[in-house]
Amino acid sequence: MATTAQWIEGARPRTLPNAIAPVLVGTGAAVSLDAGVWWKALLALIVSLALIVGVNFANDYSDGIRGTDDDRVGPLRLVGSKAASAGAVKRAAIGCFAVGAVAGLVLAATSAWWLVIVGLVCIAGAWYYTGGSKPYGYSGFGEIAVFVFFGLVAVLGTQFVQAEQIDWAGVLAAVAVGSFSSAVLVANNLRDIPTDTESGKLTLAVRLGDTRTRYLHLVLLVVPFAMTVVLIARTPWALVGLLALPFAARANSPVRKGAHGFELIPALRDSGLAMLVWGASTGVALAFA
Repeated sequence: MATTAQWIEGARPRTLPNAIAPVLVGTGAAVSLDAGVWWKALLALIVSLALIVGVNFANDYSDGIRGTDDDRVGPLRLVGSKAASAGAVKRAAIGCFAVGAVAGLVLAATSAWWLVIVGLVCIAGAWYYTGGSKPYGYSGFGEIAVFVFFGLVAVLGTQFVQAEQIDWAGVLAAVAVGSFSSAVLVANNLRDIPTDTESGKLTLAVRLGDTRTRYLHLVLLVVPFAMTVVLIARTPWALVGLLALPFAARANSPVRKGAHGFELIPALRDSGLAMLVWGASTGVALAFA
């Protein structure tokens, strides 16, 4: 039976910036339209956190029953390591999705009911990333999904439920956060190229190969800072987003230097940290625009 510490590790806390950063910057974008609503921001954060933890448990379950996680390089996987039963991990995933759904329903009821459809698509996207008979994460579409769900949808959804509109600054912020979020997954999949190739998991990294995947990680980390420059048109304070640059450089360092296996884990951590710093600083800048 898994310990509390193992469940926490199985939830993959290093991925939490993917959930927190879009809400921070999306709320800043809403405040810039004089429409920030603190309790809606809090509910958006609950939705985002519930979905990221839910998708992590869902991936643990689906990869575990397929045997993909039997020979891992990275952190603990509950089912693959047999620390927890597949059924228990599946129930944990469903429980997280349920929490996110309840919070999302409140937001939909107080803004726009069509958001229910968006929420259902997000939950389906989370489950079928590695679940079902033909998981799209096994076909190289994981980075696109992360860009859409934890970039565009999360940022613009957070802005919309508060301001009931989106604007160009929100779109640029969404592109930036989506790029950061995709960079985290690219670093993860770069590390797992050998084991994913062996198990038949055709991630984008497997399809691109080692060298091109490393270039992709760099490009994805550059995009947010290009968005920072454009956001100066909204407020010169957007330049505070450059505070994330040292973290992004540190994230790319092991990737650039040809690290493999465990040596790439800091790239995941620092890609997420760069995203969190950029999201927080840019969110504050937009709020004071």
